[in-house]
Amino acid sequence: MVERKIVWSDAARSGLVLGGVSIAYMVCSMLLTKIQGGTFASVLVNVSSLLLWVFKLVLCIRLMKIFIQKFAASHEGVSNSDTFRFGTCTALLSAILYSAFFLAWISFIQPDMLTSSLDTVKEAYSEALTEAQLDSMDGMMAKLPNVMFFVNLFWCWLFGTVLAAIFSRNIPPRNPFIDEQ
Repeated sequence: MVERKIVWSDAARSGLVLGGVSIAYMVCSMLLTKIQGGTFASVLVNVSSLLLWVFKLVLCIRLMKIFIQKFAASHEGVSNSDTFRFGTCTALLSAILYSAFFLAWISFIQPDMLTSSLDTVKEAYSEALTEAQLDSMDGMMAKLPNVMFFVNLFWCWLFGTVLAAIFSRNIPPRNPFIDEQ
């Protein structure tokens, strides 16, 4: 059994890398949306955004597997539950980093992003929404950054935990013929 402080120490480094990849994706994606142009430029931005998202997803999955393998290889007596704990801790720390950056982005760096999105929704559905519903949407805007922080945190942690569960089943490889007592 690997000590908890070793798991958290190694997970902090791995979480920093995974969070950094997700943050880099978010910044690139936000910068891509700033590109102005005609229909061709819009299609190019959408295709680039999709390819960038797929690249980030595949990279994060591969990195999680590599980090779990490195963790298992660098410590004696690592069990599958240790690698799962490491993966879960990595996912949590990565999710905290990414969610905190996202909160800072929508609160300080680009606070008009949410209001412009709300204005777009109001314009599109102005005839279908009542005055009370529009006022309710305005009241929700103050709470939205915090809600988005926790939704991002939960979603990223859940995704990373599922990856950790999948990868830790066979890292390190299990031998069914050894009696573990």
